[in-house]
Amino acid sequence: MSDRGDDERASGPLDDALGILAEGDLQPLGLMPGASNYTFLSEVCREDRSVLAIYKPRAGEAPLWDFPEGTLCRREVAAYALASELGWPLVPPTVLRDGPHGEGSVQLFVDADLEQHFFTLRRTRLADFLQVAAFDVVVNNADRKAGHCLLDGDGRVWLVDHGVCFHVMPKLRTVIWEFAGDRVPAPIRDDLRALAGSLRAGSLRRTMLELLDRPEVDATADRAERLASKGRFPEPGSGRPYPWPPI
Repeated sequence: MSDRGDDERASGPLDDALGILAEGDLQPLGLMPGASNYTFLSEVCREDRSVLAIYKPRAGEAPLWDFPEGTLCRREVAAYALASELGWPLVPPTVLRDGPHGEGSVQLFVDADLEQHFFTLRRTRLADFLQVAAFDVVVNNADRKAGHCLLDGDGRVWLVDHGVCFHVMPKLRTVIWEFAGDRVPAPIRDDLRALAGSLRAGSLRRTMLELLDRPEVDATADRAERLASKGRFPEPGSGRPYPWPPI
């Protein structure tokens, strides 16, 4: 992000980003083009700190036949909580809070190279997406488009748009099938076993139950255990395993 005025602004995530996002004054700047739901580029200010954020109000969510109405913003926050517990992949700090258009998710904006996405990055950085593929299996991501993989100015890959995750039924739709049938690396399996335990009991379970239904949290733990136990990435299932559009 570039400097605007005298306020201190961030070129990347701040140590106190969650506090700013949760407690700062939220001002929408405009609608993001091409979004299927109402998605606002916003500025969040607290004292002398200011960050750009993506605000997705629950009231602006288009109803889906297979996901409970008004839950997509909570799934965005749940994905951040789960990624934070794992330590991977990089999901921007995300909070659930009230805003000018009601309750919604507020996520730190990633200043990304819009010419880069999974289909361009996989040519030289495919191994970077092993954790992304495992994460998507666990959260049951129904919409991993290539354009949801963002490259920032420091060369880090961030993952966004997790509103259609955590369904109890198999819903995995992704462009990342390069690892299908491959062994899941041992460090990832170890992390998934620990994650499953945290989803069964402890602070992560309490956090997730504030955002998702109990069966959804339990199903997430089951998927983590199953992937760790089987030790191989799944093959594309029947139906429609790829999202549309792919980017």
